[in-house]
Amino acid sequence: MNRDLTDTLQAQREAAGPAPFPTLGVRRERLARLARMTKRHQHDIVRAIQLDFGQRSEIEIHLAEILPVLHAARYARRHLWHWMRPRRARVPLRLWPARARVAPQPLGVVGVMSPWNYPWSLSMMPAIDALAAGNTVMLKPSEHARHTSALLAKLIPQHFTQEEFCVIEGGADVAKTFSALAFDHLVFTGSTQIGRQVATAAAANLTPVTLELGGKSPALVASDADLDSAAEAIIFGKGFNAGQTCIAPDYVIVESRRLDALTHALERAIRRQRPDAKDATGYVSDAHHARIERLLDDARARGCRVLEHGPHAPALVIDPQQSLSLMQEEIFGRALPVISVKHIDDAIRLINARPRPLALYAFTHQKALQETLRHQTCSGALVFNETLLHHAVPTLPFGGVGESGSGAYHGRHGFERFSHQRSVFYQPKRSNSGWLRPPYHRWLLHLLRLG
Repeated sequence: MNRDLTDTLQAQREAAGPAPFPTLGVRRERLARLARMTKRHQHDIVRAIQLDFGQRSEIEIHLAEILPVLHAARYARRHLWHWMRPRRARVPLRLWPARARVAPQPLGVVGVMSPWNYPWSLSMMPAIDALAAGNTVMLKPSEHARHTSALLAKLIPQHFTQEEFCVIEGGADVAKTFSALAFDHLVFTGSTQIGRQVATAAAANLTPVTLELGGKSPALVASDADLDSAAEAIIFGKGFNAGQTCIAPDYVIVESRRLDALTHALERAIRRQRPDAKDATGYVSDAHHARIERLLDDARARGCRVLEHGPHAPALVIDPQQSLSLMQEEIFGRALPVISVKHIDDAIRLINARPRPLALYAFTHQKALQETLRHQTCSGALVFNETLLHHAVPTLPFGGVGESGSGAYHGRHGFERFSHQRSVFYQPKRSNSGWLRPPYHRWLLHLLRLG
């Protein structure tokens, strides 16, 4: 398998050799093919994802898996001409009349390791940015979403040549080999634990990596927040895909005096949004389901108040001890701790005491507090009065910081992430640079001392 993967990588690199800088037309046509593949086979995509999860809302699949891909491909095709243009760079007066440009150049072959929780969109979104930047793509889908992985392996060869975009299926052993290939860039989306292993394997080849990991994203409910509005947004973010989302709210912080009121608001939101199992999403495996229930059972055994509203709805865990596994691990499921603090400053200290999250959700309209959070906290994204929806903004970079990831993509940020920003310097026939060369004159030293 190692030899086969190396040969595939080399074949993509050699195929790009005669045309290492694909034209605007070629790139736009590749993006059109990807969008066409997604649009034509959306029923197959829905079916494959539903088989992987056992149960998942068709509407949520369209919202999270299909529409984002179509919108991202259309956005890239529309703006690509502008992104590809070299940008003028200022030249110091002492170097005139020289000129300079920054010219984006394709990196080469981009490897993508996609996760199981959004198996179609998180395979296609980095591929869109990589193809827009003029690269070729090798994709390793998650083996835990085996039906979607098989569909990707079936459809992509029907729309792309092996040298443009190919799929590598397999389990953990294949993923390990894949991450050790000498890609020109490697994108991994998954857990922080596996992300460390991927980064270590890539480092042997000095392969630059984009790591989209996750972590415990907090939702801070301030004193001025409308509790019903905040609760609706939090439960939407937690309930979507059964909480199996890297940017799902992982825990909620509120001032003690508003704890009961927020708890009641969250329960009302659960009853409104998740009244039955019709729109519910199953867990991708029995092991993952058992892990979430084990976290909840542990909280109950330690004396926590757990408010249940059915097996498919978010379960509120009120004021859990910080030593619980629930508060140490990324939950990635329906459990939702609600933590009370005396003052908003305590909430900020609690957030800052943890590894930097992929998203920080804050429910407040106070400009002063918004500025405080902007300057005194660090997260991949800072989102006010909403959850999840920042992911759908193509002009925002999407990525983490610290343990929640490194690097960002989406839209122009993805194009630049998967491009080499090449410095280009032009010296005209007549130049004034001779005074910089030896033999040096004494007057030059005096001039240099003047700055």
